[in-house]
Amino acid sequence: MYLHAKRVMDILLLLITAPFWLPLMLVLAVLVKMTSPGAVFFTQKRYGRDRIFFQIYKFRSMYTDAPGDVPTHLLENAQSFITPLGRFLRKTSLDELPQLFNIIKGELTLVGPRPALWNQDDLIAEREKYGANAIPVGLTGLAQVRGRDELPITEKAALDGEYAKKMSFLLDIKILFLTAVQAVTGSGISEGGPK
Repeated sequence: MYLHAKRVMDILLLLITAPFWLPLMLVLAVLVKMTSPGAVFFTQKRYGRDRIFFQIYKFRSMYTDAPGDVPTHLLENAQSFITPLGRFLRKTSLDELPQLFNIIKGELTLVGPRPALWNQDDLIAEREKYGANAIPVGLTGLAQVRGRDELPITEKAALDGEYAKKMSFLLDIKILFLTAVQAVTGSGISEGGPK
């Protein structure tokens, strides 16, 4: 029942906040284009709900010669692939803003497990143990506000499972608030893997 309400909440929140995020996206798109050669947007094949693949949108934060299908935490010397503007975008999570269009398309929800890369079978297998693959993937989630990049896969999957069991309006609001705090402070981001 709440899944239907989540979809309505997603669309309403996006409509209400559009006067803020649309101009911001336009400014960031211009900055990405001006500060490094290449496309403004980056797309990547990700797992969605029920293991259905979709293309996720991001602002390009890396140079065009960076490996496209390797999670950043598995890259050696990840910082060398990230553009100067990209460092800021990633620290503040502004590189994720184009995923609002994934939400409009119904491929993402505001809160849910983060969509795994198409080749992150270990994470998908762990999530299956907790039933977390059966709910919509999200822009942010419980694992993101409890440690994000600093968490091992087993812990991330367990938190995704916890969210799947406890999913509610109040929990979503709490996670969105904590996500905003993290975006301002840049906490939980660990380029190049857990420390």
